Amino acid sequence: MTKNLNVKRLSLFVATIFTLTLATSATPPPQDNQQPQAPGQKLRTIVLDAGHGGHDAGARGRQSNEKDIALSVALKLGKKIEDELPGVQVVFTRKTDVFIPLYERPAVANKNKADLFISIHCNSADSDRRVKNSRGRYVTTTVRKPSVRGTETFVCGFNRLGSQDVAIRENASILLEENYKENYGGFDPKDPSSMIVFQLMKNQYRRESIKLASNMQDEFVRSSRVNRGVQELSLAVLATAGMPSVLTEIGFISSPDEEAYMLSSNGQSEIVANLFNAIKTYKTATER
Repeated sequence: MTKNLNVKRLSLFVATIFTLTLATSATPPPQDNQQPQAPGQKLRTIVLDAGHGGHDAGARGRQSNEKDIALSVALKLGKKIEDELPGVQVVFTRKTDVFIPLYERPAVANKNKADLFISIHCNSADSDRRVKNSRGRYVTTTVRKPSVRGTETFVCGFNRLGSQDVAIRENASILLEENYKENYGGFDPKDPSSMIVFQLMKNQYRRESIKLASNMQDEFVRSSRVNRGVQELSLAVLATAGMPSVLTEIGFISSPDEEAYMLSSNGQSEIVANLFNAIKTYKTATER
């Protein structure tokens, strides 16, 4: 028993050291003319990350997949930023329906010395359960929860007990990558105890991330969306970003009403305006 406990402690220690090393190496030292964002500096580069893609459909609604809505909103938001915020460059982690491993997404932001990293997703309250059918065999069935609605925005932080379902669902994309255990130091998105690895990482831009996330939720509220708030979770897509970073869930694809809203031209225009206004507010405050 004691031997097993010591092995487990050693494994956690090694995993922690690897993760901290990964976080440091993911953001190379800035060159003389490429300093990271700091208070009072201009916001110059924003990386927009459309969640999922390719063979990773993300959450599935009755009419659509998360990957497609996220990409459409990201592209429209990028165009609005380029048109209305002169001097701000937009970089996309993907502009087409392709699969991008989670660890490569923040790496794009680090490589481009981005000032903001924004990952766009759709939420889902549906869940899969294994139940016995009339023949006594176990089958997987989807439990629908169409009444759950609203927006929420996440920053990288410590998980609260009972709040790991979203983190595990979003991190599950890791399983679609080759050599995912090597890429993430043995992290298993199906094992909640593995979250401790990401929880030990400190995000020096936590305060700025929360400001941006709060701006987004404020804008969603102005559009009469249900406000599920700003939350801190250990999400792989944010863990190694060396700048203020957020993951925003723009609505529940499991809700027929919200899915229709997110698919509509008017709905996407409103969501894009919400996110754009939040970024603009953040930019104004940062550049004072």
